[in-house]
Amino acid sequence: MYRPRRLRQYEAWRGLIRETRLSADQLVMPLFVRAGRNIRAAIPSMPGQCQLSIDQLVKDARELLEQRVPAILLFGLHAGPKDEKASGAYAKDGIIQQAVQALKAQVPELLVITDVCLCAYMSHGHCGVVKYVRGSRKPRTQNPQPRTERDFYIDNDATLELLAKTAVSHAQAGADMVAPSDMMDNNVAAIRRALDQADSARLPIMAYSAKFASSFYGPFREAVDSAPAFGDRRSYQMDLANADEALREARLDIEQGADLLMVKPALGYLDVIRRIKDELRHPLAAFSVSGEYAMVKAAAARGWIAERSAWLEILTALKRAGADVLITYWAKDAAKLLRER
Repeated sequence: MYRPRRLRQYEAWRGLIRETRLSADQLVMPLFVRAGRNIRAAIPSMPGQCQLSIDQLVKDARELLEQRVPAILLFGLHAGPKDEKASGAYAKDGIIQQAVQALKAQVPELLVITDVCLCAYMSHGHCGVVKYVRGSRKPRTQNPQPRTERDFYIDNDATLELLAKTAVSHAQAGADMVAPSDMMDNNVAAIRRALDQADSARLPIMAYSAKFASSFYGPFREAVDSAPAFGDRRSYQMDLANADEALREARLDIEQGADLLMVKPALGYLDVIRRIKDELRHPLAAFSVSGEYAMVKAAAARGWIAERSAWLEILTALKRAGADVLITYWAKDAAKLLRER
């Protein structure tokens, strides 16, 4: 008679037959960069995470590489004035552009993936160019009036032009990969075309193929000051109930030239990860987002769960579901723990 417990008796047996394995070389660490020097500004809703000046970013990048974390996903905080064209996103002296140049000069072995989006640079906080419906009064961003989703819309194709400019500027600064997170239709095609024309045909794209409109983004929006001044993002981020649509989005991104797909958030969307991996067999990342990180940190701080084992369980679940790449704010700690095991 087969008795499964025979091979569960000792850790040596359990390790020998373990089906899903974690490795530091599968991890990507999200980091936030801001202007200034010698700055490590704590993010209250994300204990242990900071907004970093470029010198501190380079320091953390070196430490990540020492722990064998191969890549970071870089988000920028815009110090200058924001406008309705997101000019800071594609400026040659923008914060991301400066940070990438410093990282590639001082930590060249580290893979630098840059988030390509406009929300942190837009005066209204949306991920694209906002157009107002005729007869609808434009809100004051300092004291916005409540608005319905019928009062404004995001101009998809006008946004694509700005995203392409942003991606090219990141490539010219030395980025190893660009990751458009805006969820505009045909964004991958527009960026691929622009990169190819700018002599960056070798630069890969990680597509936020299934980025859902989620309540788990709150801490991130605090971290980069990117909350919309009015309305919300449900007209461009995906409805959380739709898995078939996620597959359609992922297929479109592959057709348009995406090298790596992504599901975001991760923990509540394991079924989507599994379906995309099973049906498309394309390299796939899962982004364990700020709200997921904050929940674990808050519960652990109260002694309700054991943080290390909880994170290993979460990351293992993402791998088991089919993710090849794990984007997590716990990457550095996970890598250290994996080396100690």
